Amino acid sequence: MREVQFYMREVQFMGFSMLEAPRASMFGVGALVLALAGCQSGSGTDALEAGGTGQNVAAVRESELRAFCPPVRLREGTAYFNTYQGRAKDDPSKLVYQASIADVTRSCTYSDDTMTINVAVAGRIVPGPAGKTGQINMPIRIAVVSGSEVLYSKLHRVPTSVQDTAGATQFVFNDPAITVPRKGSGVVVFAGYDEGPYDGK
Repeated sequence: MREVQFYMREVQFMGFSMLEAPRASMFGVGALVLALAGCQSGSGTDALEAGGTGQNVAAVRESELRAFCPPVRLREGTAYFNTYQGRAKDDPSKLVYQASIADVTRSCTYSDDTMTINVAVAGRIVPGPAGKTGQINMPIRIAVVSGSEVLYSKLHRVPTSVQDTAGATQFVFNDPAITVPRKGSGVVVFAGYDEGPYDGK
């Protein structure tokens, strides 16, 4: 399946990728995603200290600056998810909501032979003609692959409260502790909607 790679912009130790979405409506969510991702820090003989005066400054290992943190991508067709009323499908008048992913980012920390990834996803929910208030569960899968090898795959039920059917509801989700073997630069993270079924994986 063809992969759609988003524009990636490195911000120190994390990558930030954005689908086309109105900047004004997603500004607050994007900022929160960046805050969730965080930066890796450590201490040791190869530690570098950021400049500062009169503050406790975290040390950053030089080896971590050189370490590879895999990009986050979406496969074609996984950026949007529609829910319809009853058994209706593809009937615009029965659309309950459309959920979309607008921003993705990640940060990485390292041990000798493993890498732990924190993946954050931000998006919004737009109610349709059959929309109603209440809690909905969005199926978001996070997977980490190296070539044809699946290192991690989990389908999450992401609860989001819709309190207003007149406008969009923003959401942020993150999978904070994905630990996989260090495989080099061939590792890729995929984030996107997956209808399931939920199989515990």
